[in-house]
Amino acid sequence: MTPAPLESFDNDPSVGATVLTEDQIAERIAELGVELTADYRDERPLLVCVLRGAYAFLTDLARHIDLPVEVDFIAVSSYGASTRTSGVVRLVKDLDVDLTDRHVVLVEDIVDTGLTLRYLRRSLEARGPASLEVCTLLARESADLEGLGVRYVGFTIPGEFVIGYGLDVDERYRNMRHIAVYVDPGV
Repeated sequence: MTPAPLESFDNDPSVGATVLTEDQIAERIAELGVELTADYRDERPLLVCVLRGAYAFLTDLARHIDLPVEVDFIAVSSYGASTRTSGVVRLVKDLDVDLTDRHVVLVEDIVDTGLTLRYLRRSLEARGPASLEVCTLLARESADLEGLGVRYVGFTIPGEFVIGYGLDVDERYRNMRHIAVYVDPGV
């Protein structure tokens, strides 16, 4: 039996206008890597990737940090299969390493309401790291970045729901190389 052909994102009506191109994303991640290299030049930072959305960002970012890094993963859920947060954050996968006296960089895909980030900050700070900084690929214009303690921001974007480059709707679109507006077919 021959498998059905894969759908192209080019013909998908849910993939709206491009917000960030592959080249724009790559260029900004390289700049963030240079910043992190300079800021942690005397340390060995631990990059904590928030799964699943930040996996593509973490991979490319780590390649642009020109010093030894360690990587671990944490997974939380507040959206499920929806495009709206449930308002409740739950831990799905915890870290495998001890954070005591470590220089931790929490790597996020997007900072929106801050609900997930506040939860993660409280959880990680309670584990005694030497420092804890946040690096996000995307931040909403409405996000209180200073109040949330976000030090590194790739791009600030408006309020539309976006997909691609790790961001999804019901596990779809993560592998798009660019970031686009999601067009909800039910609306």
